[in-house]
Amino acid sequence: MNKQEWISSKQMAALFFAFMTGSSIINIPAPLAGAAKNGAWLSPLLANAMAMLLLACMLYLHRRYPGMTFIDYSRKIIGNWLTLLLSIPLLILVMLDLSYIVLDIGGFFASSMMQATPPVVIHFLVLLTAALTVRGGIEVMARLFSMLIPVMLLAVMIILIFVLPYYHPESLLPLFPGGIKPVVHGAYLAFGFPYAETVLFAMILPLARQEKENPLGKWMVAALLINGIALFLSILSSIMVLGPLAGEAKYSLFQLARLIQVQNIIERVESIIGIALIVGSLMKTTIMLFIFTVIVSKVLKSHDEKIFVFPVTLFALLLTLTMFNHEVEFFEAVYVVWPLFITMAAVVPFMLVTLVAFFKEESLKPGDDSGKV
Repeated sequence: MNKQEWISSKQMAALFFAFMTGSSIINIPAPLAGAAKNGAWLSPLLANAMAMLLLACMLYLHRRYPGMTFIDYSRKIIGNWLTLLLSIPLLILVMLDLSYIVLDIGGFFASSMMQATPPVVIHFLVLLTAALTVRGGIEVMARLFSMLIPVMLLAVMIILIFVLPYYHPESLLPLFPGGIKPVVHGAYLAFGFPYAETVLFAMILPLARQEKENPLGKWMVAALLINGIALFLSILSSIMVLGPLAGEAKYSLFQLARLIQVQNIIERVESIIGIALIVGSLMKTTIMLFIFTVIVSKVLKSHDEKIFVFPVTLFALLLTLTMFNHEVEFFEAVYVVWPLFITMAAVVPFMLVTLVAFFKEESLKPGDDSGKV
């Protein structure tokens, strides 16, 4: 049996920020610009507001059932068999998400920086690094990511500042060239990736220590707000620099980094910045792998989730090599199928459990004997 590990509220918020921002900040600008055109910068704001609702529900359940994961209090609220039924699509979802992130990292290196390297090499190294980090425990993850997050944010700031000469604010007009519907469509895409994934954090939230001076809710809300601002600025900058091409340029921030040039002295820095950006995807891979092992251990009622790390890692590696034959298939799975799948497999069950818990609490309020057995 493993010794119980705990992290602070700030560290949990840092993990949450890395999880929500990791792969999205480099991937989401292009599809949103393609869907919502000039109004794409509004889409993540709407999606972020919906994520706040999910976060509020998650924190409510965390306060009501302290020390319990989603699987634990779901058993308490709706019963063991219904929880097991909900856990099956959840496990499939997390495994697919893990594989998609690794596939995206491999696609980034194959198309931008290491074109002669076979994708299997990139996938293997990423998953091995993630597996070894997960084996180290959540305390190791929290300390490591607290150092890597500033590196990722610094890379984003360098891009946004050094491409200032290329900004063309007129590219933002007209604001709604196709009406409000494309903006809502963009919000739907942004909600599916990354904001619907908020509910997955209910599996590791109990690992945060209870600290009166540092309330967990405050730090989690701050992390989600900073994430929204980062995505908003990234999309806004992509549109102002790339204009109509913003929806076509994959890995928008990396494309912006290629434009950085200062007095013929500082140039061709996109490789360094690209690695800093992809660090975010590596952090998300690690957290997703950790969440999957926690879900498996809770479903099987095992006290040692680390024994599942390497088998799960091997299975994820095999998935990355066999799921898609063409990049178009991957794009369709991520931006067409995924938002609907994660909503039905994770968000809807989570909200149903929250509603049942809320009405149970209402029925058991003092002075009301109707809910007592």
